[in-house]
Amino acid sequence: MKPTVTRIESPALQKGWIMTQTWEHLLFAHWAIQPSVLRPLVPAELELDTYDGNAWLGIIPFLLTGVRIRRMPPVPFTTRFPEINVRTYVKRKGRSGIYFLSLDASNWLVTTIAKKWYRLPYYPASIHFRTSSDSIDFQSRRLTSPAAKGFSVSYRPDSDVFFAEKGSLEHWLTERYTLFCDCKTTRNMYSADVYHEPWKLQKAAVQYRENTLTEHLFPSAEHPGLFLYSRGVQSFVWPIRKTCGPEGGLPH
Repeated sequence: MKPTVTRIESPALQKGWIMTQTWEHLLFAHWAIQPSVLRPLVPAELELDTYDGNAWLGIIPFLLTGVRIRRMPPVPFTTRFPEINVRTYVKRKGRSGIYFLSLDASNWLVTTIAKKWYRLPYYPASIHFRTSSDSIDFQSRRLTSPAAKGFSVSYRPDSDVFFAEKGSLEHWLTERYTLFCDCKTTRNMYSADVYHEPWKLQKAAVQYRENTLTEHLFPSAEHPGLFLYSRGVQSFVWPIRKTCGPEGGLPH
């Protein structure tokens, strides 16, 4: 039996979230990178998280569905669209999370709102996302400056479903429930929490065609070191909150 999207089992137990999203047909593609390469790209207020001495860069293409503000009806043309994000892994005061280097999406309204609301580095893109009986084809091309950034790949699940074992690299990369972001204007650091059930993962078989999203980080790299696939999860997203002010000071 093919895996299905994992729904939140007891939504009534989750208090304070403001948005729900479902993430479908995800490819987790990852590179191990020297921490010194990524350190200049991450705010000083965040500690670069490492696994066995390596920092990791993730590129995750997927399909967003069911996007909705809590207690509000769905907004037309914003509930379903493909996205791709480039992220690395960070910590702040012992709390592990994700820091996004870029996010490309095919919905201009969502990218505009997300940049202002969540201070996330979104870019509008032309994205082709197609599922067939046995694979997903994903092609993205950024529409604004820096222009012509693209990613092209086909992928499919290639193993039985498994849950990542705690302490494993797969668990370290995927089971993250906090995002960190920074506002370039105010120089404030923010964070937001996310909840979903644990990922049901599968190994992925990949036909990897193009990646100009991260060529400035490692021009000679051709293939990520780790491919994982997930059919997807429903998620709840909490409001953004300020975690520190300029020069790393605590918020007042």
